[in-house]
Formats: sequence, C-alpha cells, structure tokens
Amino acid sequence: MHSPKLSIIIVNYNVRHFLEQCLHSVLEACKEMDAEIWVVDNNSVDGSVEMVNEKFPIVKFIANKENRGFSRANNQAIAQADGEYVLLLNPDTLVESDTFIKTVAFMDSHPDAGGLGVKMIDGKGEFLPESKRGLPTPKTAFYKIFGLSKLFPKSKVFGRYHLGFLDKDQTHEVDILSGAFMMMRMSVLQKTGFLDETFFMYGEDIDMSWRIHEAGFKNYYFPHTRIIHYKGESTKKSSVNYVFTFYNAMIIFARKHFSSKNARIISALIHLAIYFRAFAAILSRFIQQIFLPLVDALVLYSGILIIERLWESYIFPWGGHYPASFTYLFIPAYIIIWLFTAFLTGGYDKPVSIGRMLRGITLGTLIILVLYSLLEESMRYSRALILLGYAWSLLVIPAFRLFLHYTGSSRQYQLGSSRNKRFIIVGGKEEAERVAEVVKSARLNPSFIGLVSTNDETGDTSGFIGRLSQLPEIIEIYAIDEVIFCSKDIPTSLIIDQMSELQMKQVDLKIAPPESLAIIGSKSINTSGDLYIMDINSISSQTNKRKKFFFDFFLSILLLVISPIAIFIVHKPLGYFRNILMVISGFRSWVGFTGTNRTQHRLPGIRQGILNPTDSIKNKNLDQETIEKLNLLYARDYKVSYDINIVFNGFRNSGRAV
Repeated sequence: MHSPKLSIIIVNYNVRHFLEQCLHSVLEACKEMDAEIWVVDNNSVDGSVEMVNEKFPIVKFIANKENRGFSRANNQAIAQADGEYVLLLNPDTLVESDTFIKTVAFMDSHPDAGGLGVKMIDGKGEFLPESKRGLPTPKTAFYKIFGLSKLFPKSKVFGRYHLGFLDKDQTHEVDILSGAFMMMRMSVLQKTGFLDETFFMYGEDIDMSWRIHEAGFKNYYFPHTRIIHYKGESTKKSSVNYVFTFYNAMIIFARKHFSSKNARIISALIHLAIYFRAFAAILSRFIQQIFLPLVDALVLYSGILIIERLWESYIFPWGGHYPASFTYLFIPAYIIIWLFTAFLTGGYDKPVSIGRMLRGITLGTLIILVLYSLLEESMRYSRALILLGYAWSLLVIPAFRLFLHYTGSSRQYQLGSSRNKRFIIVGGKEEAERVAEVVKSARLNPSFIGLVSTNDETGDTSGFIGRLSQLPEIIEIYAIDEVIFCSKDIPTSLIIDQMSELQMKQVDLKIAPPESLAIIGSKSINTSGDLYIMDINSISSQTNKRKKFFFDFFLSILLLVISPIAIFIVHKPLGYFRNILMVISGFRSWVGFTGTNRTQHRLPGIRQGILNPTDSIKNKNLDQETIEKLNLLYARDYKVSYDINIVFNGFRNSGRAV
C-alpha cells in the first residue's frame, strides 16, 4: 500500500472561516507534494463540519462529538496517518505554495532533524517571535512572566524565551517549536510517543519539542518559507480562562521534565503569575467596560453640583440650600437615567458615536421631566436644574469624546469615521467582482471600491484602476483604507510579500478565500481577525442584540398584563404563561429562526424563538427552500418591526411548545 510523504493534521474548533481559508492554501501547496490531509473537528457548532464535507471531500475527516482537546485530537489523526512526516498545523494559518516542498526537502537532507518550525507572520505581515523559542527554565520563565523578555528581546540573558538574539532570517537549532506549524518525523514520534494528552490546550508543543530533543534529535527553525498565523483567533488572550489554561500547562511541563526543586520554583512563579494575570485580566476588562460610563457620571455629577451651587445663589439670594436628598439622591438618579438611555440608544457601542450619546441623553431628559411632573409638589425641587444639567451634558460629553479621539488614548475610544471606508480588491476580474459583492452585502457601505489587476502585462484592463505593481501608488492616490487580496488568483507567497511591503501604509489588510462568503484579516497579533460575512450580519450586531433583548422583555410584560384577554385567544393558554417566563428568564426569545438546519446556511446564533418568520405568512405550506430564505432575510435585514409583525400575525401560536 502506498504511503504519502507528508500527513498534514489540522484540529479545528469553531473557526470555520479560518479553516476554509487554511485548507485552500494547503491544497494549493500539496499540488507538488505526495500528501494526505486530516481535519479533526472538536464538536464545532459553527458549520465547520458541513463546510468540510461540502467543499473538501478529499480531506480525511474526523468529527468528534465532544471537545477532546488539542493533544488528543491530534493523536487521533497521527495514529491513522501514513506519512513519513507529520505536520501539525493550526486552522488559522495560511501556507505558501512551496512551504511543504521546502520543509520536507530540509528534513530529508537533515536526518538529525526530529522537528521543524517555520517563519510565522501575523495578519499585518509582522514577524511573530514565537516562531522560535527556548526552553522555559526557571530563569527564562521568570523573565517571561514578569516582562523582562519583552523589555529586552535581543538580550542573550533576558531574551531566551523567544530567542530574540538569533537572526530571524537564518536557520537555527532551537529548543521549542510552535504548535501552529510543527513538522515531525514519524519515526521519531514512534520513539517519543505521541502528544501528551495531559495537556488539554497549550504546552503540548513545548513538551513534544523537548521529548524530541531528549530522544537525540534536533529541532530546527527554518525561515526560508513563511506562513501567516492569525494568532489568537481560536482563543482570546485577554480572557481569564486563557491565563489559567496556559500557565497550568507550564506547571504540568515543569513537573514532568525538571527536577523537583526547579519544578517547585517554576510552579511557585507560575501560580503567582496566574493570580496576577487573572486579576489584571479581570480588572482590565472591567475598567474597559465601565471607564466611559464612570467618567461620564463623575463629570456630570461634579458639573451639576457646581451648577446647583450657582443656581442656589440666584434662587436664594439671602442664603439657603436645596435639601440633601436632592444632592445625594435625585441628581444621581437623573444621571443614572441619562446614562441608561444613552446605553439603550447605542451611546456606548463601538465605534464611539457622539450622536447616539446625545440622542440617549435627550431621551433621558424627556423621561426625567415626565417623572418629575408625577412627583409630589414637595419633591419637585427644580425643573431648571434638570434643563441646566441637560445643557451641561450636551457640552461636556462631546468634548470628552473628542478629547479621547484626538489624544489617541485608545483605539476603542476612537470616534466612528465620518466617511465610509475606501477599498481596493486585488485579483482577477471575476473573483474581484465577487469579493466586491461580499463587501457590499456585509453592510460596510463602502464609499469606494476599486479593482486592481494581478496581471502586470498589457491586456484587458477594463474595470481595473491599476495593476499589482502599482499598489503603493494606488493606495496613496485613492486614499485607500483597506486592501483585500483574492487568494484564488494570488499565491500566498506574493500576498505575504505585499503585506510586508505595505506595513507602513496604515491600511488594513485582508484575504478573501475562493468561493467563501467571508473576508478574513487581523489588525494585531492579540486581536481576533475581522470577519466580513456576506448577508447575515444584521441580527448579530451589538445594537440589534440589545434591541431584541429589550423587545423580548417589554413584550413579555405587556403579554402578562393582557393575559386575562389573551387566554381566550391563544391556542395553548398554559404554554402562553410558560413561554412568558421562559423569555423573561432569558432562555427563549419571542421570535427566532424556523426550526430547521441552522448550520446549513451558517445563520448567527440567537436564542430559540417561540415564533418564527413563517408565522407572518398566511400560507403555511412552505417548502424547505422558502423557509431557509425567510430565515436568511430575517437574519440579514433584522428590524424590531419585523418581530412586531411576526408576533402580531402569529399571536395565537404564542403558547406553542418549543
């Protein structure tokens, strides 16, 4: 039986769009290589399984019914693989077309090589230092945990974690390979054993690398081919779960490979780091969430106190004050109402919008004035102070937003651009036009989309504004914000070259896989890639999620109020009350998708609905295709008015069991 030269193993967990892009690049790189491709899916719910079965039937596929972790999932495929070499490859990567040819040739010519890693760059074309790493000894771990390796990356003393003193463009022997691209000799794996399944996620690459070294073989860093690694797409580096999982993996490694004394030292350091990093992560996320509302509240409160004192001198010229309850109860209540209504209108959504904030405060002022009119006469302290406080908020809130924007305090506080983005799409005409439709359908409302040809020779240039070789000039002349490369028409190596050259252009760079409805990119090594997905983004936007939540809540209250009448109208009165409780408690929504195969069209994940888009149609004899189209339309064009219409038409079914 014929055995392939290379077995490529990709473990996937809920990163469907990255996996699709990865597999396209892998298949391209396998054209000149005798290879088999394995995908092991760890019970994804994002349509990954359906996508692989539909688009990549050549792939050997294992679909787990549970998340078995990185090590165990890889071992499932390694046990069945037949290749002379095994490559563990992350799904959020792209390989060059000659990556496998070059790396296998290197392994063939270096029989002492047990493992091999390559040069990795991120989604902006910047080198990822974890492409080469040293052994995390107690000293190295200490320097890494407490930031000295980051402060002195080139130091031979402090920079050993990422071996920053080694030339990233030269081949080197290294201690540790990255699990994102880890090529190993199968004969070595048969000696060392497969991945240690004690490591659920993280640390298994360090452990495997060190076992290769202990078996008498070498690990090499090979920079003469490159991969793009959208680092951090599958896991969020700022999450507390990541901190605990990663550092606990380091403890397992230390106990396994170091002396008891050194293991205890590393364990103590790591436990200290765990609690420090976990606390820092929680604090950082909390501060990010409350920073703007807290500062707004403090600025509003201090300003209104000053206004109150000045107004008192006008109202009470011979001395006198408003009661303490006004200062310490009513003013804070006004501020809470202002900030709450600002939240409801999207005033705290990203990107920051002064308009949404002011609309919310205006709505809050109207609510305050209505409530004020309902109070007893003795508690109506001053309508003028409400209006003066409103005026103060109209002045200080925009000023503070502009200050954050122009000082560049943080990207998340940047104001939304007053102009829509300008795009160029690089590729062949047919594919570039297809990607342009994806951009338009993703509700980006671009102000400009220009097509750039990949063909630098004289030919048909109709529809193109220039050629690939003119890309820097095109970006300058057309004031481009974002460049999208069509991977169907451009080799990955050329895309990487272009990304490296455009690093200083301050443009976002993305890649459109062939036949995909997603466009993938990453702004930094620690942020998730930006996904533009055709047609179905609307209902999953932060604003619409919030609108849908409040619609469900207030509709439930209304349905409860009218229940004495409703029980004579709905088909199942007991189910009616049950559903009200289910929606209020957050387990259901009043309107969701029709009960069909949601993953078939990769619809966004929302709560299961009592009613669905078919309830707005009088003719219930709908075929499957029509039902799927109704779901798509509901997801793509979602408005609260659609929910109202569906509830109105399907009210009799509001007691339906789901």
